[in-house]
Amino acid sequence: MIQLWPWLLLLWPLWLSRRPEASRPLWMRRSLLLLLTLLTVRYLCWRVTGSLNLATPLAALFSLLLLAAEAWLLLSGLVPLLLGWRRFDDGRAAADRAEAQWRSSDWRPWVDVLIPTCGEPLPVLERCLLGCTGLDYPHRTIWVLDDGGLPEVAALAAAHGCRYHHRPQRLLAKAGNLNAGLALGGGDLVAVFDADFVPQRHFLDRTIGLLLDPAVALVQTPQCFMNADPVLRNLELEPWLLPDEESFYRWIEPVRSAWGAVVCAGTSFVVRRSALDQIGGFVEGAISEDFVTGIALAARGWQLRYLGEKLSAGLATESMLDFVRQRQRWAGGTLQALRLPQGPLRVKGLGWGQRLAYLEGALHWLNTLPRLVLLLLPLGIGLLGVMPVRYSAMELLSLLLPLWLALLLSVGWLNRGSRHALLADLPGWATAIPLSTCVLQGIWGRVMPFRITPKHRVRHRGGIDPLLGWPLLLLLLLNGFNLAAIGLALGTRGANPQLALGLLWAGLNLLGLLVALRASWDRPCPDPTPWLGIKVNVSLWGPEQQQLKGRLTALAETGADLVLPGPGPVGPGWRLVLDTGAGSLLPLDLAPLPAAGELLSVSWAGEARASVVELRRWLFSRPGAWPDRLAPPEWPALLALLRQLARRPVAPGPGRRSLVHQQLHPGPGPGDSGGR
Repeated sequence: MIQLWPWLLLLWPLWLSRRPEASRPLWMRRSLLLLLTLLTVRYLCWRVTGSLNLATPLAALFSLLLLAAEAWLLLSGLVPLLLGWRRFDDGRAAADRAEAQWRSSDWRPWVDVLIPTCGEPLPVLERCLLGCTGLDYPHRTIWVLDDGGLPEVAALAAAHGCRYHHRPQRLLAKAGNLNAGLALGGGDLVAVFDADFVPQRHFLDRTIGLLLDPAVALVQTPQCFMNADPVLRNLELEPWLLPDEESFYRWIEPVRSAWGAVVCAGTSFVVRRSALDQIGGFVEGAISEDFVTGIALAARGWQLRYLGEKLSAGLATESMLDFVRQRQRWAGGTLQALRLPQGPLRVKGLGWGQRLAYLEGALHWLNTLPRLVLLLLPLGIGLLGVMPVRYSAMELLSLLLPLWLALLLSVGWLNRGSRHALLADLPGWATAIPLSTCVLQGIWGRVMPFRITPKHRVRHRGGIDPLLGWPLLLLLLLNGFNLAAIGLALGTRGANPQLALGLLWAGLNLLGLLVALRASWDRPCPDPTPWLGIKVNVSLWGPEQQQLKGRLTALAETGADLVLPGPGPVGPGWRLVLDTGAGSLLPLDLAPLPAAGELLSVSWAGEARASVVELRRWLFSRPGAWPDRLAPPEWPALLALLRQLARRPVAPGPGRRSLVHQQLHPGPGPGDSGGR
């Protein structure tokens, strides 16, 4: 007989989700955490005592392996949720108070702005320099730390009034470069921006106030991106999915901040020089020097603050292989940190909550291995005839399904709309095998070399890298045979709940592999310039005082797409005028316009003109440009994903651009509720 009380308990997360988590009292979040813990422990108790298949040695091996994978994923998944037991916020209210206090004080510390670079394309670096030189705070020195030693980088730095430094020997990667930069300046504070990141002009004004407290060593802000990552871009689901970083910076970082365990993310932060001097500078010899440096500061008793306001934006990886390699570097660096003296396992001075919060980052990467087990084990059902779990239909309805639905209803609500519960994991199958290989190497003690992520590359042809494609195709083929074998067994034996679950399990894995394959197929990229979606009034002014109103569909530092009410104009001498708000107009000279229809794609004439420089600063450096989007509803997003699987990838272009949304006026953040 089905137990009804677990199903009745699902009414609680269903009711809670009617309002955002940030607006609910703290006890409601805690009650949901207890509910998830209860259902998880109840399910695992049944798995240990009543579901194992020990009939044969092979069945016992598969059954115990599946139990270990499930238990690891469920229990490790509770860790970040239970860390949310404490009251937390995104730091904006504290930053408001600190900024007001700082402005009323006479403390105006000198800031050394460090920009480490090594071979980034000049347009990428120039975008960063425009943002840094446009910072409102005047007491600063900007240092371009060039590990590439390129004369054109030195010339670019000089053209923008920045100091330039090149080390003759590139030792100890980014940490060595930053420490070389520390030795050059003498500012009380140090701000760090990767060469592909652009700060908003009030970045320092928003962060310095938090360092008025002499106990604060570092203020970290989120990483957000001006282009879509390969998963979103290749699936053409930019309106429907959010990047992984949204969940980390809108949920994980605020939660860890409540435990005094803020993660230094390597860019877009300000740190006190005296605190760095105390630990000997940025930790060298670590792949993730940022992560380990933050831990070393916390272990010395310094406070690390998190301000969850998007005050800068950078470039996401541009191909799926680069995306995977970046994740491999993060995973390898986090696992390497477990063995370092400054890592979360060995360093002295951390509280138990801090240590657990930092170790949760390692658990995240270790979860790759049990996820791979869940991907591979269904193959044994059809191909080998081994069922790794025994259950009845009643147990399925009373134990597994309530837990699964509770997680589905709760995860998106708990992380404040920063990710989907189910959909966010499907593209992750693309990284399962390469990440598992990297994690196993990390456990064994092998350290991967530091590899710089390429940026701003042109690709005239699309395709999938064989390193990603062949494993996915092999798994897809095996899953197809497995699914056919299970279906044949069901037809032979009749209705069987265990085979039915095996069919569902294999079907979901097949769907995940199809999504992974589609996400790994890189679209052509003839123009690597970030294109933005923003609602702003535009008009075309002609050489003979003509004026046409248009609707902007995409905007970039190199051009724009717009829709006109009739056929577009032709010839030279036209200007596009943007209404940038508060009656401010930005005119941009256009290259000669060809004959066009209602959809017009234009480019600027003379990219060195002051108006284009002003456009670039307006696009990337104005306050409040980058919104905190909420993940769209799960089921419509899933349907959008299924539709995309049936479509052929096409090159982006007018009307099919890969767009990142901007907002014209700053809006409230999702964590503005006062720390619940």
